[in-house]
Amino acid sequence: MSLGKDTLLRIDLGKANEPNHVELGRKDDAKVHKMFLDHTGSHLLIALSSTEVLYVNRNGQKVRPLARWKGQLVESVGWNKALGTESGTGPILVGTAQGQIFEAELSASEGGLFGPAPDLYFRPLYVLNEEGGPAPVCSLEAERGPDGRGFVIATTRQRLFQFIGRAAEGAEAQGFAGLFAAYADHPPPFREFPSSLGYSELAFYTPKLRSAPRAFAWMMGDGVLYGALDCSRPDSLLSEERVWEYPEGVGPGASPPLAIVLTQFHFLLLLADRVEAVCTLTGQVVLRDHFLEKFGPLKHMVKDSSTGHLWAYTERAVFRYHVQREARDVWRTYLDMNRFDLAKEYCRERPDCLDTVLAREADFCFRQRRYLESARCYALTQSYFEEIALKFLEARQEEALAEFLQRKLAGLKPAERTQATLLTTWLTELYLSRLGALQGDPEALNLYRETRERFRSFLSSPRHKEWLFASRASIHELLASHGDTEHMVYFAVIMQDYERVVAYHCQHEAYEEALAVLARHRDPQLFYKFSPILIRHIPRQLVDAWIELGSRLDARQLIPALVNYSQGGEAQQVSQAIRYMEFCVNVLGETEQAIHNYLLSLYARGQPASLLAYLEQAGASPHRVHYDLKYALRLCAEHGHHRACVHVYKVLELYEEAVDLALQVDVDLAKQCADLPEDDEELRKKLWLKIARHVVQEEEDVQTAMACLASCPLLKIEDVLPFFPDFVTIDHFKEAICSSLKAYNHHIQELQREMEEATASAQRIRRDLQELRGRYGTVEPQDKCATCDFPLLNRPFYLFLCGHMFHADCLLQAVRPGLPAYKQARLEELQRKLGAAPAPTKGSARTKEAEGGAAMAGPSREQLKADLDELVAAECVYCGELMIRSIDRPFIDPQRYEEEHLSWL
Repeated sequence: MSLGKDTLLRIDLGKANEPNHVELGRKDDAKVHKMFLDHTGSHLLIALSSTEVLYVNRNGQKVRPLARWKGQLVESVGWNKALGTESGTGPILVGTAQGQIFEAELSASEGGLFGPAPDLYFRPLYVLNEEGGPAPVCSLEAERGPDGRGFVIATTRQRLFQFIGRAAEGAEAQGFAGLFAAYADHPPPFREFPSSLGYSELAFYTPKLRSAPRAFAWMMGDGVLYGALDCSRPDSLLSEERVWEYPEGVGPGASPPLAIVLTQFHFLLLLADRVEAVCTLTGQVVLRDHFLEKFGPLKHMVKDSSTGHLWAYTERAVFRYHVQREARDVWRTYLDMNRFDLAKEYCRERPDCLDTVLAREADFCFRQRRYLESARCYALTQSYFEEIALKFLEARQEEALAEFLQRKLAGLKPAERTQATLLTTWLTELYLSRLGALQGDPEALNLYRETRERFRSFLSSPRHKEWLFASRASIHELLASHGDTEHMVYFAVIMQDYERVVAYHCQHEAYEEALAVLARHRDPQLFYKFSPILIRHIPRQLVDAWIELGSRLDARQLIPALVNYSQGGEAQQVSQAIRYMEFCVNVLGETEQAIHNYLLSLYARGQPASLLAYLEQAGASPHRVHYDLKYALRLCAEHGHHRACVHVYKVLELYEEAVDLALQVDVDLAKQCADLPEDDEELRKKLWLKIARHVVQEEEDVQTAMACLASCPLLKIEDVLPFFPDFVTIDHFKEAICSSLKAYNHHIQELQREMEEATASAQRIRRDLQELRGRYGTVEPQDKCATCDFPLLNRPFYLFLCGHMFHADCLLQAVRPGLPAYKQARLEELQRKLGAAPAPTKGSARTKEAEGGAAMAGPSREQLKADLDELVAAECVYCGELMIRSIDRPFIDPQRYEEEHLSWL
């Protein structure tokens, strides 16, 4: 601020309570004409009425005169926003009252007495003229475009000039000389207006510091020229120009505007007593701010390019305007101008306002018969659904209605299932009606195809898939009512309703297509359902598909289809069934009894040669075969497969029945069956006797009978003789009888040898017993019990042949845990009875009486002791089986483990 002719006040808004006063040091009467501060706030130019210019740097207190500038009354300065820094301004433009434009550059470095001056150079570039000659340069603005071109806008009282050009390569230091040199031979383009205020002012709107300006406003005699700045235009920087007349009561007459400031949507005019804000979109005054007379008339108003604050001042006061939410109601203005895109942009964060804009845009498009655009906008509003739908129906715009419904459907929430069902059904009906109307018209073929593609896109849209799936039943009914089988199949495929697709192909006898759908999607349930139909028409292909799916199919579920198919009994039918069953058994390793039983039935009916091979492969163990043995026996018997029946009898271990049936087929087979019961010689002999009887009585073949006799060592000639008729001569049995007699003789000799060995063994045993009766052991006084380690002779004791000695009670405690439960119970019983038995007394009479009484009452004491010894002292507890059986017993009883464990802690 200039406070008079000799004082300068500097205030840092970050430290507003620490103002700084700078003395200009002027002794003459020169007044401050104008002051110019650059966009960084670092360089201040003070133009004096005495045609002198002073320079003050933000970091210095010294006011330095610019000697090269002397003699020029400076009216405007165009700062260099691209190259200006805190230490230097870079090349700048200076406009004077004589119409001259100079180029200058300032440096903030302060030298000594003979140091460099702050003004590095000051040279003329151009002179602006009006009709009467040179005119004061009221405003100067210099900008650089993104493509490297330079732009300079200069204004006089009635004209606005544009200088556009590109600086030469490597000529950055030359500044603006090259730009103005292009207009040395011809004047630059300009805008001129007849009226004049005697001055003019140019204002730019720049969204951010150091960014390119977007709009301009030029205050001149006829009003305010407002427009956009477009750096990409080759001939002119100005675009979308229009002149806003001054509000009523403002103009070159009694109340001229003194200054202008431009914001995003308004320009503010400074008058002597008020500030008026005019909307740049409508030209209407939106604010009149009157100032009190006590502050004096307003002088000027400027805008801070870094903060966006506005400053106005009188001779007595300074005022600051802070612009907040300037764009809050701009959407209404754009809405009234039908510029809906901009209106939506400025109310995007206000849903209620956005809904109003969309509704107005939709109505506007509807009136303009742009129905599709209208439908898209209506779908985004909160307007009543029924009203919008009726509007399109009354206008017969089904295409727009479909667009509206699709947009509404896309905006539904997952919980709105009822609305989704309604919309999807309605859309389907609209498309089907449209397709039905176009289908028979050859001239509308392209339109039909286009509509069909849109319908298919709707059906296959991922956004609508959830809703279409929920209402698929009603959609299928609609498709069926219109007879549109093509789209019925298409929709079923999309919904993965392959059951409907396969059913459709089967109804139209397209069985291979149906099988292709099944094979592609590999759904077992669909195979189970449609296999009974497909196997009657394409059995081989269906069985191939079954085999390809392998274990994914349950063969039990396919048996009904195979049974119905193979009932005809034709070889091809049975062979396909056998092929699949063999795959299940041999490849998949199926063990289900139903599958093996069915394969048996197929073999019995169609391939008897494979039946016996299958049975033999299954094995002879009744616990390892997977078919029902009784069912297999009945099946083989019904179809007369005797060899198979014999095999089943063998598996069932019914050897007599097996031999009886085998004798009807083959004697050798019967012989094989007769040798099977290896552990039961009596049964084997019985079976061989059956074979011998059959050979003798049925076949009457003596030689074969003799061969049977030789094959089985269990049979003797005397067993077979009863089967021969009386007229048979003994010559046929001579060898057999001789062999039998020799065998009997050998057996008698064996028995005699065994008897002699038994007699010798008995004599040895008697001799050992005599020796044992005289055997004894010696106990020393120092001998101790092997368990308690106390002297042995203190209590009753036991002495074993191995040398171990135990007290009777110690032995009892050691043996008891190793005895079985029933022996422990017996031991307790014996101890109880022994304790209750009377002690033996002296005298034979009493002894006899006691013995007689004890015999009447029960076992004697000696008998009880003998039984007790047999339980306890049958063997040494350390050397006998009891110790061997206890080898896996833990050292610590598991029930006492925790107690023992805690005792060690």
